[in-house]
Amino acid sequence: MDDLDLRAAKAGILGEYRDLYGTWHSTPPETKTVLLAAMGLAEDTPMPSRDLPKWQVSVQGEPPALKVPGHWQITLEDGRALEGTGRLPALPLGRHRLDAGDETCWLLSAPPRLALPERNWGLMVPLACLRPASVGGIGSFDDLAVLAEGAGAQGAGFLGINPIHAGFHVADPGGFSPYTPSHRRRLSPLYLPTGTAATPGALVDFASETPARLAALEAEFRNAPPGPGFDAWLRHEGDELHRFALHQALSEKLGAYWNGWDAAYQDPKSPQVAQAARDLSERIRFHAWLQYAAEGAVTAAQRRAQAAGMAHGLYLDLAVGTHPHGAETWTDRANFATGASLGAPPDAFAPQGQNWQLAPFNPVALEDSGFEALALTLRQQLRFCGMLRIDHIIGFERAYWVPDGNNLPGAYVQMPREAMFAVARIEAARCGGVIIGEDLGVIPDGLHHAMDESGLLGCRLACFEHRGDPPEFKRPEDYDEAVIASFTTHDLPTWKGWRAGREIGIRESIGLTPPEHAEGMKSWRGREIAGFDWLSGQFRGALDPAAPEAMFHVLAATRARLVAVQVEDLLDSDVQPNLPGTVWEYPNWRQRLPLGPQEIANTPVLANAARIMEASGRRRHS
Repeated sequence: MDDLDLRAAKAGILGEYRDLYGTWHSTPPETKTVLLAAMGLAEDTPMPSRDLPKWQVSVQGEPPALKVPGHWQITLEDGRALEGTGRLPALPLGRHRLDAGDETCWLLSAPPRLALPERNWGLMVPLACLRPASVGGIGSFDDLAVLAEGAGAQGAGFLGINPIHAGFHVADPGGFSPYTPSHRRRLSPLYLPTGTAATPGALVDFASETPARLAALEAEFRNAPPGPGFDAWLRHEGDELHRFALHQALSEKLGAYWNGWDAAYQDPKSPQVAQAARDLSERIRFHAWLQYAAEGAVTAAQRRAQAAGMAHGLYLDLAVGTHPHGAETWTDRANFATGASLGAPPDAFAPQGQNWQLAPFNPVALEDSGFEALALTLRQQLRFCGMLRIDHIIGFERAYWVPDGNNLPGAYVQMPREAMFAVARIEAARCGGVIIGEDLGVIPDGLHHAMDESGLLGCRLACFEHRGDPPEFKRPEDYDEAVIASFTTHDLPTWKGWRAGREIGIRESIGLTPPEHAEGMKSWRGREIAGFDWLSGQFRGALDPAAPEAMFHVLAATRARLVAVQVEDLLDSDVQPNLPGTVWEYPNWRQRLPLGPQEIANTPVLANAARIMEASGRRRHS
């Protein structure tokens, strides 16, 4: 093995991988060179051998199984210091720093496994689209709270939404995809209620609604200045919040994406940025206040959900990555790879492969910092919810990195899975939260077992749980227990749309699926429907097989601890929220629901769903 191959292997860059069809692909030297540079490991970067590992997972309350030669010092997470020689002491929950000689090892003291939640069910909704066409505007955290109260009164245990991370609303109202965030530890103020008049319409018009809502929020800030509570919060949040708010203020002047700024402003530590911070102090205070208001509104929604009897309340979603030129990478450049993006290798869906244009965490920086960025990101999300979904949990095992701008093939980078799972357990244990890993698609061997060992729930989609032709659908008693089960997701057709093959027709009409393939897909869908109808016939009684309640009976009967119901299915809608592979060809994330929050809570189908779930032992546990 030559030096490049050895360096790449030590950095976790896999030399080969097997694709969906079983074909092996080798990682070319050029890709290895680019990815090493993206990690900050250029050719002249030393990679010395170590006596201590960079991290060690231990069981909370037990001594770490690590032999340390000579004298050691442990700095606990709360700042207390321990010193000694020989065997290490039992450690409390948290991430603790061990120093011995000139080496550092992070001790990740975690519970061995998170407890599984009791059998329960909940509702999934698109927050931005919670206002019907006759009302207009962007759905708000208040709308979310109203629906949570109504669904909680019916017996639902949680209310799930897409990511509410800070986006690019300041300078690019078109950058509204919830899965391409600017900063995952900050919230989007677009969901703050303002009471402003809105233009009715079937689609959310972010281009007009975003500036109007921000203008109303600025007027509120000017007319009713925040009091001492805000100032105390500012002091508590410190430099991290200030850097984020500074980025937002600069974005108003320089543009949404910092790679287009003058070079001096791309460096947060430059003299020009320091001067800008002084010049823009009022705008910085406004953007900090937006975060203060957003955190207060989400906290209030969670309290109202729990007060209504929801066992978990809000079910939030953590995007797999962050925009490479947003606030998160500007304020914390070191923790992200530079020169590569997250993506996926070629498959049947995308023969050329996928580049998601998202910055990946740099495993080298994560290990050196004791996984601080990951811990803080998880902690911030879990502050506001009882359940958290981690998008594309395969990224805790390995991530597919695509070199930027040179048409080189991508490669998988091995991530420190055991450590990342331990950090997730630590942060969930702090607040009693439930963590769900989105584990759909091609999953590496061992990942499902690792999730189960950690108590992280997986995801199972009933529409895919079949085999053979004609398809035989998995029986409810054969589902895994440690999962959240649903029929589809926001990236797939609704129950009504699935039965009509609506997404097949849409993909054919916009040129994503050739007509000859579409005909075969429609024929297959007919066989799928027949297979599912046979299964639901074992549970639905005299119900029409096309009724959403027929599908609810199957989900309710599964062994899955949690079941999620899509709001579109309650409303007999065939509107799919997002069509993967499209940007402007399809109105992703903008199609309004036909009813508002209170009307959804009052719909008879929700009451029917609640009765079906309760009959299968999915009772409220508040």
